[in-house]
Amino acid sequence: MSDMTPPVAAGATAAARAAAESGGFGRPARLGLFALVAAGPVLLVVLPVASFFVLSFWRVQNGAITPDATLANYGAFFSSPAYWRTFLMTLLLAAEVTAIGIAIGYPVAYFIWRRRGRLRTFLLLLFVLPLFMSYIVKIYTMRSILGLSGLLNQVLVASGLLEAPSLLFLYNRTAILITMAVIFLPFVILPVYLSLERIPASLLAASADLGAGVATTFRHVVLPLSLPGTVAGALFAFVLALGDFVTPQMVGGPSGFTFGRVIWSQFGLAFNWPFGAALGVILFVVALAVIIAGGWAAGRQRV
Repeated sequence: MSDMTPPVAAGATAAARAAAESGGFGRPARLGLFALVAAGPVLLVVLPVASFFVLSFWRVQNGAITPDATLANYGAFFSSPAYWRTFLMTLLLAAEVTAIGIAIGYPVAYFIWRRRGRLRTFLLLLFVLPLFMSYIVKIYTMRSILGLSGLLNQVLVASGLLEAPSLLFLYNRTAILITMAVIFLPFVILPVYLSLERIPASLLAASADLGAGVATTFRHVVLPLSLPGTVAGALFAFVLALGDFVTPQMVGGPSGFTFGRVIWSQFGLAFNWPFGAALGVILFVVALAVIIAGGWAAGRQRV
């Protein structure tokens, strides 16, 4: 009996170790937990995207959506210069919004990061607070600033740069660019600030001990280490601007016919959901490609 004790004890120890390594859950329990966790993304992301993809191969016939297997919707996009030119124009607009966001957002995030104590917290909350505001409220605020009687025109007239209020800043592409850049600016500032916050103070101290000045330390230490956050902020601004259709509609006027508005119109007055789904799939694929490219660039920087 005593000879059987060591193998039994060893088996019990191995079983206890296996149970501890698996968190005390058996394989069915782990699979059930994984299915429960994955249910949310599958229901809210995967299935809607999949349904859009399937719908993009259908067609509208006699005012009704007919299940079909056709590439006509994609062919209509690539064969019509009006659609792909609008798409290219929207890509350019999103790139400009991103460039403005990085040009303004990075210095702001760097300035906040260099502050200390309560002032840093206050400034961070001040710039991040717009994220908690209604999107429509922010657009109406920008309209009140850019309008004929808005703050921008009043300042320009008071300074003598304009003789009378101008519509240059409203109902055109410039208005869309300014509004998007301002609204999406917090989405750039926050990731950049978080990447700066993760830089160890010891690296900055070591750079100073080696005789590097502020500019040299920024170029060789701060900028490379903050690049992942900068890429993340750029991706936020680009993707949000690429699919936005509310801002062009409310401040763009006749010049605000972006690709997002084209997609929205297909699900509205045009009642051509399959074609709108095809346009949505094209937008999704391009946005996904940009995200993958940005992630690859940020990953190479970490290496």
